[in-house]
Amino acid sequence: MEIWAAGRLEVRITASDVGKRVSVRRLDEPRGTGEKFTDTVGVLTSWDNGVLLITRKDGETVRIAESALVAGKVVPPAPARRRGPAATYPELARVAARAWQPVESERLGQWELRAASGFTRRANSVLPLGDPGLPLDAALEAVRRWYGERGLPAYVQTATGGEGTQEPLCAELERRGWTREVTAELWTGALAPVADRAEGGSGQPSGAVLSRTADEAWLARYQRKGVSEVALRVLAAGPSVWFASVPGAAAGQPPAAIGRCVVDGRWASFAAVEVDPARRRQGLASTVLAALARQALDEGASAAWLQVETDNAAARALYAGLGFAAHHTYHHYREPGPAAGTGPSAPGPS
Repeated sequence: MEIWAAGRLEVRITASDVGKRVSVRRLDEPRGTGEKFTDTVGVLTSWDNGVLLITRKDGETVRIAESALVAGKVVPPAPARRRGPAATYPELARVAARAWQPVESERLGQWELRAASGFTRRANSVLPLGDPGLPLDAALEAVRRWYGERGLPAYVQTATGGEGTQEPLCAELERRGWTREVTAELWTGALAPVADRAEGGSGQPSGAVLSRTADEAWLARYQRKGVSEVALRVLAAGPSVWFASVPGAAAGQPPAAIGRCVVDGRWASFAAVEVDPARRRQGLASTVLAALARQALDEGASAAWLQVETDNAAARALYAGLGFAAHHTYHHYREPGPAAGTGPSAPGPS
């Protein structure tokens, strides 16, 4: 990382650069014991009382003592992605919100408060795209009151690492004691290769059955057991919703694989792709994706997005092989208070 000029280390950032993307080098060990440096790139989210906070692409906040700085400069925004559809974070956040619609919502300025009896965090969190119309502390108090009236913990959904993401808001939430419970990535890719490469370009029928509704068989394979009426409403909501199933080996058995897709303009979302553990590594996930991709192409979509956890190596390998790449990292921050899992909402990362 070149952050010096003419061989001389320089600190060329100040507190006035808060909110900008920076590259810094700090000294980790006292001079005289062997110099050890660490480089950090991210958004400078604060510089107070001699301490810098830098939020990296993955959302982690790094604390750096001003006295340890040996070099630093403002750097351009992260370069545009070289493959896949171009999109800003606000565009994708709104598309994702329409794919996981709440049962109830309310505006707080440009923030959207969403609730669905705790089914999925996306449908039970604040989407803060813009100005809430109140100072941050007052806005967060209004958020906590709104969710408290519904018996739900308050969550704020944020993102880092992309164009238009929210590193400063993440830092402000952490400063106020909000806890980051869930971190995952949103990946994007071109849609046509999913249909083509998932089936090896054969053009043959996929073996997956498509439906507009999640029937009992589909729900029997779905990982969230005991799905409520509210959950069914969330699953069925969206501009154009499709459910895919690959039949089980015998009549009466749950499907061997399932998936859900929401077509929304140029975008298609893939979610709930699950395979019978006994049938994994047989290409069934690709079969489901191919069937859904073909339907989305027929409806005029050209791009796709999906969510994947950072530790799900098998899913990441599958999606990378289909041409997907990470667009940004998203997080759900929980209000200060009871420990995770004690409230009515303990869903997965969706």
